Amino acid sequence: MSPRPERSAAIRLMQVVGARPQFVKLAPVCRAIEAARSRGAAIESLIVHTGQHYDPAMSDVFFSELDLPRADVHLGVGSGSHGQQTGRMLEKLEFAFIERRPDLVLTYGDTNSTLAATLAAAKLHLPLAHVEAGLRSFNRRMPEETNRIVADHLSELLFAPTPESMRNLANEGLGARALQVGDVMLEAIRAYTPVALSKS
Repeated sequence: MSPRPERSAAIRLMQVVGARPQFVKLAPVCRAIEAARSRGAAIESLIVHTGQHYDPAMSDVFFSELDLPRADVHLGVGSGSHGQQTGRMLEKLEFAFIERRPDLVLTYGDTNSTLAATLAAAKLHLPLAHVEAGLRSFNRRMPEETNRIVADHLSELLFAPTPESMRNLANEGLGARALQVGDVMLEAIRAYTPVALSKS
């Protein structure tokens, strides 16, 4: 693995998103990061967009309406089967992680982007955190269920939204890694409902 490039002492966070729900979840986290920076926190936040959702109505409009920073890295993977899409993401994310060497990779939810980022970071021994950890359908026929289970079991930090999700993690032996932090989707609704109403 190439040595980490010289840079400031700020913590380098890479947030990986690729689908509509993740863009919404990203918004309150970005707001929290900016608030922490205003209080003196040294955080370098980089956004990686896998391109899982790429149509302007499924991607660009969310970045615009939610006032999100532009993605620092756009992988442009596009459509395909689960295997094709995840494989392309895995290859490109591995390169992006080696090039940028984050101190922490942050994933959201249960999409193919989540799975690919989890696998790429874990194989490079990069610390991982998972937002919306502990959510379970208990239906292994759902691809999302596989994605969320893998993400939780390979992540060092698990940000759980509810007491039920905390119980699920505890039942899987992951309670020591978990923190109940609240629901980022609910935070997004609270923050952006006035904006939506003003434009409706």
